[in-house]
Amino acid sequence: MDADEIRSAFLTYMREQGHVVIPRAPLVPRDDPTTLFTGSGMQPLLPYLLGAEHPAGARLADSQTCLRVQDIEEVGDNRHTTFFEMLGSWSLGHYFKEQQIPQLWTFLTERVGLDPARLYVSCFIGDAANGIPRDEESAAIWAGLFTSAGLTAGQVELDTEEHAATVGTGGARIAFYGKKNWWCRGGSADDMPVGEPGGPDTEVFYLFPHVEHDPSYGEHCHQNCDCGRFIELGNSVFMEYRRTVTGFEPLPRRNVDYGGGLARIAAAALDTPDVFRIGLLWPIIEKLEELSGRSYDDETVAMRVIADHLKGATFLAVDGVRPGNKAQGYVLRRLIRRAVRFALGLGFEESLLPQVIPTVVGIYDVHYPEVKEHVDFVVAVLSKGERAFRRTLSKGLRQLETYRDTGVTGAELFILYDTYGFPVELATEEALAQGIAVSGTWREEFDKRMAAQRARSQLASRENQVE
Repeated sequence: MDADEIRSAFLTYMREQGHVVIPRAPLVPRDDPTTLFTGSGMQPLLPYLLGAEHPAGARLADSQTCLRVQDIEEVGDNRHTTFFEMLGSWSLGHYFKEQQIPQLWTFLTERVGLDPARLYVSCFIGDAANGIPRDEESAAIWAGLFTSAGLTAGQVELDTEEHAATVGTGGARIAFYGKKNWWCRGGSADDMPVGEPGGPDTEVFYLFPHVEHDPSYGEHCHQNCDCGRFIELGNSVFMEYRRTVTGFEPLPRRNVDYGGGLARIAAAALDTPDVFRIGLLWPIIEKLEELSGRSYDDETVAMRVIADHLKGATFLAVDGVRPGNKAQGYVLRRLIRRAVRFALGLGFEESLLPQVIPTVVGIYDVHYPEVKEHVDFVVAVLSKGERAFRRTLSKGLRQLETYRDTGVTGAELFILYDTYGFPVELATEEALAQGIAVSGTWREEFDKRMAAQRARSQLASRENQVE
C-alpha cells in the first residue's frame, strides 16, 4: 500500500469502528496563542480532551497536517521531517485500552498488512513519586495479541534511554520506559503544565532487521534507539490525569488519543527505513533529480531537506502565512532559505521553487483540494521569498569580499549569517574558493555566538511546545 491508500484505509476503518472523520485543522492554530503551529493531531482537540463536548460526538478520526520546527536540524536523516501527517483517532470518554490497542493491531497487521513479527512496543514503567502506576494493562493486551500471532512477547525494563543502550531489548517485544512513555505538552510528568491533560502512552515500533545498529548511539539497540533500526509508527495516549498545583487528579472522563505517522507507516509497508521513498515525498525527489541532473544516492541530504521544507512551506502558504521577521512568517522564511541554500549545492543558480511547487501540489490535490485551489498564490508567495533570499545572498557575497585582506573568523561569519542571512557553510565554502583565509577556530566562535543568540530568542519568542 502507498501512503494515499493507507490514509484512505485508516479513515475507512475508523468509520467502520463508529468514528466520525473530521477535517484537518490549519497549521496555524486559531484559538491557541501558546504555540506557533499545530504540531500534533491532538492539539486542535485539547478542549474536548479536557471535557468539552465535541459537536461530532465521542469517536473522532482524521489525518492532520503538522509542523514541528524543533526537528528542523534533524531533517536529512531517513525519518525526520518538519512537515508530516498524523493519522489520528480519539475516544472522548467512550472506550479505553481494551478496545483501542486491538483496534490499532488490526489496522496495522490486517488493513496495512505489516508483519506482526516486525512489531515491537513500549509501555509506561510508572511514576511512584506522583502516584502513577505501571501500565500492566497495556502490556498484557499487547502480550495477548503477540501470542495470538504465534509470537513470544517477553518484557524488559529499560527506564531511561541511557539504561536501554547498555541493556538492549534482549529479544523482548514489550519494553517499559519512564518519561518516554508519558505524554503531555511539557514532556515529563514533573514538567506537565498545570491544568493540562496527560497520561501514560504505549508506542508501536517497526523493526528493519537489515539495518545495522550504529554503536555511536549506544552499545545495544532498543525500541527508542536513534540508529534507524527501529522506527516509531505511532502512539496511543491514555489521558487519565490533569495536572494541578498540588499534583494530579483524574480527568472527568478517560480519553484515548492515537496518533500514527502516515509517512512512517507507509515506509514500513514498503519495507524501507527511508521515509523519503514513499509517494508523499519521492515525486519531489524525482523532480529534483530531473532538474539538477544529480542522483538521490549522491545528494541524499540536500534532496531530503528540499523536499521536506518545500512541503512545509507550501502548506504554510495555503494556510495564510507569509514570509516575515516574526513568529510563523519567520519560520516560513527559514524553510525557504534552507531549501534554497541546499538547492545551491545542487547547482540551482536560478529560481527553483516555481519548478518544484506544482509537484508538491500534485501529491495532495485529491485529499487536500485546498492546496490545488491556492497553487497560484503559493507559487507567487514562495517564489517571492526565494528571490528575496537570493538578493540577500548577493549582499552577503559583497560583504564577504570586504574580508579579503583580513580573513574571516567566527565573528565575521556570524555577522554574515545574522545580518545578511548568509548560511555559514556557504560562506566558508565561498571564502575558501575565493582564496579568503578562514580561521581554524571559526566553528567554536560561531557556535558560541549562535548559542547566545538562541538564548536571547528563547526569552523573546514563543516556541512550539508540542512533543
